[in-house]
Amino acid sequence: MKFDNKIFKFIFIVPVIIYSVFLIALPLLYIFWISFLKNDSYGGIINVFTLQNYIDIFADVYIKIFLRSFLIALGTTFICILISYPFVLAVSHKNKKIQQILMTLVMVPFLTNSLIRMYGFTVLLRKYGVINQILLNTSLINEPLELMYNTFGIMIGMVYTLLPFMILPLYSSVLTIEKPILEAANDLGASKWQTFKKIILPQTLPGLFNGSLMVFTPALGYFFIVDILGGGKIMILGNLIKNQFLTARNWPFGAAISVFLILITSILIWGYKKIGGKMDDLGGM
Repeated sequence: MKFDNKIFKFIFIVPVIIYSVFLIALPLLYIFWISFLKNDSYGGIINVFTLQNYIDIFADVYIKIFLRSFLIALGTTFICILISYPFVLAVSHKNKKIQQILMTLVMVPFLTNSLIRMYGFTVLLRKYGVINQILLNTSLINEPLELMYNTFGIMIGMVYTLLPFMILPLYSSVLTIEKPILEAANDLGASKWQTFKKIILPQTLPGLFNGSLMVFTPALGYFFIVDILGGGKIMILGNLIKNQFLTARNWPFGAAISVFLILITSILIWGYKKIGGKMDDLGGM
């Protein structure tokens, strides 16, 4: 019977191993390998070891792209936090059925491809799109607003796409707060801000940190949002990598930037494990 169980487990493990090796590990190793090679004038790869690709990353023009990427990712994360906290707190006070309906609605956008949703936003945000037409017809503005092809449009797309990744961890954390504690704080005369600061925030720190990581990391590389809503005028890390592979045909340099982005992500995850563990302890207290 034990032998049969081992075979049964092995059958389910093998597809995962094959997927991990051939579709994750080997492509990453290939990217890491070519990041140390040279690029020729025709877009080919020369098997000559070099560190120049990693040195080029720290050129001024690329440092500006890195900083812009981090600012956009930080701004997206901050806005998602501001939206998510009131939403999850409001939802948590509803009955179970209403909570299920509202959280299901949060997941509904995932049923449609994110690329299609971004093209849908162009209908809303373009110069003579739905939003500008409504504002013009109601005389709230005299001329169309520039809602896309700039950083503002990119932020809208980023927040819309990544908001559920902040809401879900925060919602899970809020559900762990015992209602008698909130009721006791209310009975003792604590204001809403004091209740949030002393009870809700410490209890939800693990979910907040987890959600921030899940929003910040993808925001560094979502190049399609920048291409569509930014109009190709703004460059972030994701666009830079895509352009090196598809336009400039400089695969080694694109691979070096990819490895650098993976390194940044790994540091963030490492920091999450270190700081997040302490937050879990604080939340438990």
